[in-house]
Amino acid sequence: MAAPGKAAAFRLPPLPTIGEIIKLYRLKAQKQLSQNFLLDLRLTDKIVKHAGNLKNAHVCEVGPGPGGITRSILSAGVEQLLLIEKDARFIPGLQLLSEAAPGKVRIVHGDILTYKMEKAFPKHLKKNWDDEPPGIHIIGNLPFSVSTPLIIKWLENVSKKDGPFIYGRTQMTLTFQKEVAERLTANPGGKQRSRLSIMAQHLCTVENCFVIPGEAFVPKPEVDVAVVHFTPLVQPKIEQPFELVEKVVQSVFQFRRKYCFRGLEILFPESGRLKRTEQLMMTANVDPTLRPFQLSMSQFRNLCNTYRKMCDEDPSLFVYNYREELKKKKTRKLLKSTEETAEENEL
Repeated sequence: MAAPGKAAAFRLPPLPTIGEIIKLYRLKAQKQLSQNFLLDLRLTDKIVKHAGNLKNAHVCEVGPGPGGITRSILSAGVEQLLLIEKDARFIPGLQLLSEAAPGKVRIVHGDILTYKMEKAFPKHLKKNWDDEPPGIHIIGNLPFSVSTPLIIKWLENVSKKDGPFIYGRTQMTLTFQKEVAERLTANPGGKQRSRLSIMAQHLCTVENCFVIPGEAFVPKPEVDVAVVHFTPLVQPKIEQPFELVEKVVQSVFQFRRKYCFRGLEILFPESGRLKRTEQLMMTANVDPTLRPFQLSMSQFRNLCNTYRKMCDEDPSLFVYNYREELKKKKTRKLLKSTEETAEENEL
């Protein structure tokens, strides 16, 4: 029995290798789910190491698959591990791991995009937002098809301090396609600077930890994979609602290779568009001839703050949708063309 105050180091008993688990349960990566298995435990250990100190922590692993990263998380001495797996084929193999770590593992057969993370961990783990991050971590080798919508959803949760961030500044260590990871961490002027760069960096410290070559996965993807670590900031760099920031940033990057003036124009209805865009850029003190990827975080903050003031003065601005206006124009044009054709036929 361990001495009081000292927990005995946890070790998994001898288990079949990941490769053997795959054969035993006849598991095959499904291309339509963009699944890729990581079998090298040295790499899974490295991912878990970059998550930070997991001793006695509560961890949620997203899409554990055959359980490679799962083993590394358990070996790090976690208190509790929640596994959320959408693909039922992997559940038996995960149950084998659960039995090897009695009382430590909880398996949920479900979709991470709809799972209610605010109830995933014990209430006593909650910390104030300006405290150190809680002993809660999210780790996952994400399928490529899910990674971008999922990180956008979680960034919105960070902004609203809900979902997994109801417990405080929960840290995340996740895999992405190398190109997506470069977008998440790109600096102003960088060729990968994008909407993702601004949305992630204004809410979190984002670190591109290391790259895993594609050949390390089974089956081998066509691209390399990068591990990215997120720690929510105490104070966001743009203190505006998530929806407003997203609307401004999306508009700016709508025409990535043109001057930023062109993207900002679509924030406003056609009537008075030019005048309002000039007003926005002058008040925000942003050079209209800069390209979107050249804008700094402080310039995006000025644009968002100014746009917010304009929306407060005219609430119809925020609900204005450029694409809806384009659809209506096309519909009107089509109706007019149909009416003219009908008149010609009558004649």
